[in-house]
Amino acid sequence: MNYSFDNFVKEGLHEECGVFGIFSDGSLDPAYACYNGLLALQHRGQESCGIAVSDEGVIDYHKNMGLVTEVFNNSILDSLRGQMGISHVRYSTAGGSVLENAQPLVMRYVKGTLSVAHNGNLTNAVEIRRELEHKGAIFQTTIDSEVICYLIARARLNCHSVEEAVAQTMTHIKGAYSLLVMSPSKLIAARDPHGFRPLCMGKLNGTYVFASESAALDACGAEFVRDVDPGEIVIVDNKGLRTMKPDFGEKKKSLCIFEYIYFARSDSFIDGVSVYEARKQAGRILAREFPVEADMVIGVPESGIDAAIGYAEESGIPYEKAIVKNSYIGRTFIKPSQSERMKSVRIKLNPIADMVRGKRVVMIDDSIVRGTTVDRIVTMLRDAGAKEVHMRISSPPFMWPCYYGTDIPSRGELIACNHTIEEITKLSGADSLGYLPVESLHEMIGYAPVGFCQGCFTGDYPADIIRETLEGKERGGMNFDSKCIGKEQENE
Repeated sequence: MNYSFDNFVKEGLHEECGVFGIFSDGSLDPAYACYNGLLALQHRGQESCGIAVSDEGVIDYHKNMGLVTEVFNNSILDSLRGQMGISHVRYSTAGGSVLENAQPLVMRYVKGTLSVAHNGNLTNAVEIRRELEHKGAIFQTTIDSEVICYLIARARLNCHSVEEAVAQTMTHIKGAYSLLVMSPSKLIAARDPHGFRPLCMGKLNGTYVFASESAALDACGAEFVRDVDPGEIVIVDNKGLRTMKPDFGEKKKSLCIFEYIYFARSDSFIDGVSVYEARKQAGRILAREFPVEADMVIGVPESGIDAAIGYAEESGIPYEKAIVKNSYIGRTFIKPSQSERMKSVRIKLNPIADMVRGKRVVMIDDSIVRGTTVDRIVTMLRDAGAKEVHMRISSPPFMWPCYYGTDIPSRGELIACNHTIEEITKLSGADSLGYLPVESLHEMIGYAPVGFCQGCFTGDYPADIIRETLEGKERGGMNFDSKCIGKEQENE
């Protein structure tokens, strides 16, 4: 069989999502709790969503394309009765924007029914999928989450429990995954040994709740208990809560730093660090590293605002709201196609002309990836009468793709790989440009004991990446970095 990674990746292998799960003692209705949790996680995926519930072992579910408020109503939620549930919001990169890829996945096999919700991306999914297909496996989707489902179901045939099957599966899969697994009688939460993606646990009376971000716990009234540790498996059933910590060897803690920069909500705490404070600290660092005389500091909504407040506090330049966001337009960064990104930029943001007219403006944004947005924003500010526009970016330049689930594309698409800072400044139309120094990332999170992945900035990838995955991501024709290929060869 001529298996093409390029075809597979176009069908949505790479994704960044949000998961929410609940095992209820009766104090919370699982379907409505999942609905509220997904609303709080909507920023993590706006393409499709779903909820699966278990009622005494019988799993029912509903999922569809669209936002949470579009997919669910009271009638649907009332029909989803049970004692536990898992749920998911999703977006894909190029392709894969179809209903069969929506989650949670619900699979029926010889041991009963299994439902899985997954946030992250496996770096060896293509390899495992091909191996399984050659053994007769038939896949119904094009997402790596189905690979996880299949491995758990197969392992369960020879294991005494679902959690043992999950642990066995975790020894085979590589990359990023925060998982919620629901069997007829158990809710299981698991986080990969590197902890790439966030996953936390909350409690209300005897009800246990799991979510990608702590803000989703708040949405259903649960109290934050703690983060799920990297490599940890947490099991909840009628006997209560217990944990497993299989031995995966020495693994470097590698939470995606982009969670603090962009993805997570400001009111979330991830691995003990306030997202809001981390973003403000990034702004303070930018003010020290790239001072400028200006009349006001403004932030590009939403994640640029917190950094702008920090920049203003450090520099003494007043912060002003000068860009209004249309809240009904999704995030341009996570639109599946380039044309959709551009359309969204044109109708998503609008400057307050009276605020910026004749003023020297420091504009804070969270990142520059492809460069499709910043020139448009600078142009809008110029057209509104801004005298000067000084751009400050609360992340380092993106120099490498992401293989762990964030939509950081191939090097051929990254503007910082093909242009100097001076060239980007000129292309954007800004008067000056400053990026957060990569060596300041630790300072951004307050030197907290949080290990993080900065592979998209440095090319230093903490988890193995097979050659086929590297080639697929770099299908635009750019050469690979020798140290990445070297890592892969060392692990053959």
